[in-house]
Amino acid sequence: MEQNLLRVLVIDDSENDTLLLERELKQGEWEVSVFRIDTAEQMKQALADEKWDVVLSDYVIPGFGGMEALKLFKTFQLDIPFILISGKITEEMAVDALREGAQDFVLKQNFSRLIPAIRRGIERVSILSENRKALEDLTDREAQYRRLFEAVKDGILILDAETGIIVDANPFILKLSGYTLNEMIGKSLWEIGLIADITANKISFKDLQDNGYIRYEDLPIKTKDGRLVDVEFVSNVYLVDSKRVIQCNIRDITERKKSEDKLKLFRILIDNSSDAIEVIDPVALRFIDVNDTACKTLGYSRDELLSMSLKDIDPEIQGFELNQIEKTLQKYGSVIFETRHRRKDNSTFPVEISMSLVHNSDEYRVAVVRDITERKRSDDLIRRSNRALKTLSAGNMALVQAQNEDELLKRVTEVIVKEGGYSLAVVDYAQDNPEKTITPMAWSGLEGERYSWLKGLSWSETAANQMPVSKAIRSATTQVTRNIAAETEFKLWRDTALARGYTASIALPLMEGGKAFGALNIYSSEANAFSEEEEEEEEEEEEEEEVRLLEELANDLAYGIITLRTRIDNERQEMILRESLEQSIQTIAATVEARDPYTAGHQQHVSELATAIAKEMGLSEEQVNGTHLAAIIHDLGKIHVPAEILSKPGKLNSIEFMLIQTHPQAGYDILKDVKFPWPIADIILQHHEKLDGSGYPQGLKGDQILLEAKIITVADVVEAISAHRPYRAALGIETALDEIRQGRGTLYDSAAVDACLKLFAEDGFEFSSETM
Repeated sequence: MEQNLLRVLVIDDSENDTLLLERELKQGEWEVSVFRIDTAEQMKQALADEKWDVVLSDYVIPGFGGMEALKLFKTFQLDIPFILISGKITEEMAVDALREGAQDFVLKQNFSRLIPAIRRGIERVSILSENRKALEDLTDREAQYRRLFEAVKDGILILDAETGIIVDANPFILKLSGYTLNEMIGKSLWEIGLIADITANKISFKDLQDNGYIRYEDLPIKTKDGRLVDVEFVSNVYLVDSKRVIQCNIRDITERKKSEDKLKLFRILIDNSSDAIEVIDPVALRFIDVNDTACKTLGYSRDELLSMSLKDIDPEIQGFELNQIEKTLQKYGSVIFETRHRRKDNSTFPVEISMSLVHNSDEYRVAVVRDITERKRSDDLIRRSNRALKTLSAGNMALVQAQNEDELLKRVTEVIVKEGGYSLAVVDYAQDNPEKTITPMAWSGLEGERYSWLKGLSWSETAANQMPVSKAIRSATTQVTRNIAAETEFKLWRDTALARGYTASIALPLMEGGKAFGALNIYSSEANAFSEEEEEEEEEEEEEEEVRLLEELANDLAYGIITLRTRIDNERQEMILRESLEQSIQTIAATVEARDPYTAGHQQHVSELATAIAKEMGLSEEQVNGTHLAAIIHDLGKIHVPAEILSKPGKLNSIEFMLIQTHPQAGYDILKDVKFPWPIADIILQHHEKLDGSGYPQGLKGDQILLEAKIITVADVVEAISAHRPYRAALGIETALDEIRQGRGTLYDSAAVDACLKLFAEDGFEFSSETM
């Protein structure tokens, strides 16, 4: 049998006596642990650091006696026995020790009393400890009750059960009622007017006396200043020291009623929310509560929904999705996802669910469910509008880049299919013939198949082979077929389109001058494409953005076709005018050279070289043409110089040379009022100017001289030096090239000189042998 441990603190200066004590103690029922000390400091340390079951002290210890040890022991207020042991203690000494608090004393010559003394001491201390603990507990309970009575936030009245007289009241009821304690003590409830209905109060008191309990959930009491306060009033009868008393617990429920009102308001707000709100059991997914909107949206009553689960109204949600939703909920506390709900009539609609974890006494899922039918519809409209806008943008780029009508039509149809994502795009032209036939001009989306669904298509109202495009051309209005399968007017076309997987189409007229000359026909394999919105107030249909943008594309395409045709006509006319202009200039040049047979072909050769130099320098086509034509008639002004001077074989005198120098000005004067696309008159005026200002007739320098004039100057010098003249023989091409090489950058434009030298050195340029 396991023995209890007896921890013994021995105060003795004799180790042998301590061993005798230990041997004696081991005769008892304990397992003994003995620790010996013999000074006050050791005793303090031992009592502070260790737990003991008994203290045994010798009465006589040198420097530290048993009574001193007892006084020190008492300062620690320990509930353990203190027993004195001595071989020389008198009866008076023993009485003094017991009076001072020792539990017992034992003579060393009678150790047989030691174990019974320890048992009695331990038992006595235990009884004293229990009594003191019980007294303390009772005192504490009374104090706690009083503190509770005074601190509780409910009013408490204590009444005599026989008379109803108030015998006590706590501070809360005093504050609530406005009465003082003296005003209440010794009076009944009906005397102080706390409960207004005296008769009912007395009857209720009689019921309380008989039944021992009464309760009012909502009772108005009247305060001293006449205010009515709603309270919960509970009374019960119990015995106190064999006397029956009544305790009335009065709870102010003003704030509770306000909270209940707020809860009612909150419930009204919840039930009138535009979104459905559902509280869901996380295990079975059953509905614990739902608002009115959920009932209206789904078509069920509240009771019906509370007998159902989330799976009953969500046919799409599966175990995997539920697991993913639950993982997200546990990780983040909330989750938003989209699904479809099923109404009582089995129709379904798209919803967005915002679900959150809510912890109350249990864990719940609160789902805010929003019907997103309109949002989905709007998103779809925006998506299709963006698709149409993208198509319009890409189509306009094709309009800008296309060089001819065939290219334009092909690129626009490709854009509609590739960029817009439509299934098929066709451009049809209406033929103005007796049969009023329709000719497909370009298409995209058929992957190698030629667009020839129906033979003999016509835009005539009486023709058999009709399509929506026929009506679009004939009426000059957009024809939208949102559901080809429901089409009844064009049955043959309907069957053919459905066989190719098309579900909707739109035919957009191509207009010129108020008349359709063709149509852009677009097909979609997407259900309800090209849909329209309804005006609720006026009940009129308004074309939605996709249709409007596609109509804009058709208008832009029609404008592009007309523009290209107009441009081609203008270019043809411009070419005829240019050819006529050049022929006129050639005729003028021939007339000038006819007066100077010795320099016949000079202007043509200068034009050839100047044109080649301009091209070598990388000038634009317009500048090259201007240079070419100006060079052909650069000596036009010589028509005013007498022929005998022009053909004089000898050296010219100063007057004659002055006359020759007038020909640039004369040429300018002749042409200055003629509207050329190029500055021909200015080029002719400047073709004898030099970079350093040494030229004539104006002495211009550097950038004051037109580039075309600089080029003609170089070509003129090379041709004049290399060719025969009336006053000298031809000096040859090398001499001419040396001249411009030496004058490069001072007299002649460097770029023009470099281009000219390259033409002869690398490109093998030669003047033609033909003359005009």
